[in-house]
Amino acid sequence: MTVQPDITQRDLRTRSKEIMDAVQGGQAFTVTRDGHEIGELIPLRRRRRFVSRSEFAAMSRAAPDVSLEAFRADQDTIAEQELDDPYAR
Repeated sequence: MTVQPDITQRDLRTRSKEIMDAVQGGQAFTVTRDGHEIGELIPLRRRRRFVSRSEFAAMSRAAPDVSLEAFRADQDTIAEQELDDPYAR
């Protein structure tokens, strides 16, 4: 477990560029005021949009098998199976 460094409210105000650059680089901070912890400054998690073919293949090999019968039974339970006639009144 990594310990987050403390920064004071004043440090945040006066060194904001330096601190924001560190947050962008993955560093998290605990913000204090008058010696009391008041919040955390943490980087946002960014989702990757692209997964390479080899990564996808590796993840797929580790995925559990899907029971087609169980999947179909779940679909039959949830999905409306009757076709609606738009002209029937």
